[in-house]
Order: sequence, then structure tokens, then C-alpha cells
Amino acid sequence: MRRIAIGAAGLLVTALLAACGGTASTSAHGGGHSAGGSPSASTHGGPHSASPTPPAAALRTGESFVTLTMAEPYTPKPTGGGTDEYRCFLIDPKIVAPDTYLAGTQFLPGNGDVVHHAIFFRADKVGQARKLDTESPDPGWTCFGDAGVEGDWIGHWAPGTNEVLLDPKLGYPMAPGSMLIMQVHYSTLALGGKPATSDQSGVRMRMASGKRTPLGTALFPAPVELPCTDAEKGPLCSREAAVADVGKRFGERSLSQIQQLSEWCNGNKPVAGATQSCTIPVEQPATIHALAGHMHLLGRSIKVELNGKTLLDVPQYNFDNQALQPLDEPVAVKKGDKVTVTCTHDAGLRAQLPVLKDLPPRYVVWGEGTQDEMCLGIVVVS
Repeated sequence: MRRIAIGAAGLLVTALLAACGGTASTSAHGGGHSAGGSPSASTHGGPHSASPTPPAAALRTGESFVTLTMAEPYTPKPTGGGTDEYRCFLIDPKIVAPDTYLAGTQFLPGNGDVVHHAIFFRADKVGQARKLDTESPDPGWTCFGDAGVEGDWIGHWAPGTNEVLLDPKLGYPMAPGSMLIMQVHYSTLALGGKPATSDQSGVRMRMASGKRTPLGTALFPAPVELPCTDAEKGPLCSREAAVADVGKRFGERSLSQIQQLSEWCNGNKPVAGATQSCTIPVEQPATIHALAGHMHLLGRSIKVELNGKTLLDVPQYNFDNQALQPLDEPVAVKKGDKVTVTCTHDAGLRAQLPVLKDLPPRYVVWGEGTQDEMCLGIVVVS
């Protein structure tokens, strides 16, 4: 995983995501959108609420579908004593024409028992990806956080999520020769120790021709510093031990991620608590078209604000309700504007959730695993 680099590409904040969730409802709220759902044990029952892929919306003028699958099956192999693996697979949509855009994606999960989420990156420097793919004895390559090579985030999927269609004048540019990297987060936590079976997932791409306004994805993270409840005891209730455990499962870069969030968002003085926030300055003008909030199983609420104005408000976070929320009207941002992301988590949910209740209690920090947490605003911009 690359380190978070605030402002590394203008508005873009490069950050790790383990998107998990599903269908969302959209309604106007405070100048933005809200997505509701009871944060009860029933809505947080596990990471694999896979359901049949919903039918695609009708093609619009200049659009066509391209459906691709992994070249061969892959069986997840979590390492470091964990239950999570992030694996990247190179897929060639055979782009040959100029002015080609990706207008929508629908992930086609092959094995709902282990497929947790997927993120799609556009690879322009294909040689880097081919090298990683060739060097690995198994299909694809390990890629915690991002694609492991230079690549732009152009879509993501979570269980139950449908294709989100924006204005037909918008799209992610796909230059001739560019390829798709499909990062799949596999989680074996819900298998209860049983061996994982193979997966051969795919993707349905909505391709479009003609001139369009290019889209990008901006990610705005905040730290997580969630202590054990008063009723919980154990060695991982120590922040130091919990952070070390994340490093054991996901490597040194994960430790760097936790440290950098602490430095940027709270002056390297983490304060344990259920609610955490981070304000990030915008470094170049952009237009916001859609947003989503992301947490894991202990999430209670998430809000994204622009200069104090709410763009996304999820007061009752639902694990199965994380799809992008299109804005009623695009919102312009300028250099110097400030985006604030605020999340509340609840360690008490751990005792209610079948997938977590038998695990040792822990002080929860930012991490890639299902038992870890995140606080992330996902923003589609042009």
C-alpha cells in the first residue's frame, strides 16, 4: 500500500480502503445526502451479504458493455495470522480507440463466501503490473491498500451495490492500451476456520465513446482511536499492542498509515474516543458529483462537510448501505476550501456481532482487516 499523501494529486488523498457494504437509499439532507439504517447486530451480521448482481440499467447513447473475468480461479491465502488478503488481477479491456471512457462498473463476485469488496484501478503503465503478475507464482499479486503500481481509482464495489450512473457527459478516461486492475479484498473471517474455496470474479464495464468530462476519485480519511469497553479486558486492549498486531498482519506500511493519520489530523497526539475527525485542505479547484462514507462493522455514523456545509450525513450507519450518493447538484470547491470527515464507532457492537464476538477484544485503529476500522469519505470529482 502506498502511504497516504494529502494533496499528492491536487484534491486527491491516496488512502487505503476496505469497502464493504451494499445498497444505499438517497435523500436530500442539509445540502447533502443521508443514508439511514439501524446499526444493530442484524445489519452488522457479517461481511458477506452477497446477493445476485442486479440487472444493469439500459445503455445510453454511445455506450456499450464489456464483460470480463479473471483469467483463472484464485484461492485466498491470508498471511500474518490474519484472515484478510488483498489480491490484484490484471484485466485487459482491449482499449484501442481514443476518446474512450468508463461510465460505470458492475462487479460480478464469483465466491460470496470470501469476496469482501473490490476496487478498480486504471493502469496506464501496464509494464509494472505485468511484471508483478509474472513474478507471482499464483494468479495476480498481493496488493494491500492500492494496486501496488501507479494507477487511478475508477470504481469500487461492495455486496449489494448497484452501478451508479452519473451525468452522461462524465466518465473515467481510458486511453488506448490502458488496462484494468481489479483489487479484491478476500476475508475468511466468516468461515470459522474452514479452508477457503476458489474465486473467479469478473466485471461488467460500461464503455462510452466521444468527448466527456474526466472524473477522478478523492479520498478523505480520519484516524480511528477506539478503546476497549469497560467490560473488555485483554492484551490487545493496549494501543501499542493493537498497533503492533496490525503491523504483523499487514506490514510496515500499515504502521506508517496509522502514524501519518495521527500526525496530520491530531498533531501526533492521539486521544482515545468513539468519535474522531480530520479536516483536510483542498489544493486545487474541482467539482464534486457524488460521495460515500466508509467504515467497518463497528461504525455508528459518518459525516462529510465542506467548509462546515454538510455534503453527506449518515447518522445511523448501516454496514450494508455504503453505495455512492449522487448530489442533487454538483458542488464546486476551490483551493483553500476545507473538507472535514467525522466518524463515530461503537466498541460495544463487538459483543453483538457473530463474526467478531469470539475474537479477542482490541483497541481499534485504522487497518485493512474486517476486525479493524476505517473512517473514510469517498468523493467523485471532476
